[in-house]
Amino acid sequence: MLTWKEVINFSVKGNPTPDNRVEKSNAEWKALLTEEQYRITRQKGTERPFTGELCSIYEEGQYNCVCCNTPLFDSTIKFDSHSGWPSFTQPIKENAIQYHKDVTMGMIRVEVLCNSCDSHLGHIFPDGPIPSGLRYCINSVSMKLEKSDSYNE
Repeated sequence: MLTWKEVINFSVKGNPTPDNRVEKSNAEWKALLTEEQYRITRQKGTERPFTGELCSIYEEGQYNCVCCNTPLFDSTIKFDSHSGWPSFTQPIKENAIQYHKDVTMGMIRVEVLCNSCDSHLGHIFPDGPIPSGLRYCINSVSMKLEKSDSYNE
């Protein structure tokens, strides 16, 4: 289980190696994604709180990157943080996510990205539930839910 200390360490000293890399040009990403998906995932945007389709869905399955389909989070670690964005306590695998220090918006935060394609997902905070204490605050539009009946077949 990842801890806040490990997250900070990744953001400072380098991220784990992903299982695979997905590289595309901006033109290729624009052709694959909606305008909103492109704005959030490739231009580091943020959706308005409580507007994301996946915010209040708690069906069984896994949440994959909308850009490259890499599995990111499992539904069993999703929780209602009342923040307005889907929230998770751990990634599906340690190397699924990369972490970067973010000093925009007049504060210091840790940005989370898909480790396979560098898609902006959201941010992580050390105010989640036990046992990890982590809250991955993720833009709904940066993921797609693969319901458990489709990925268990």
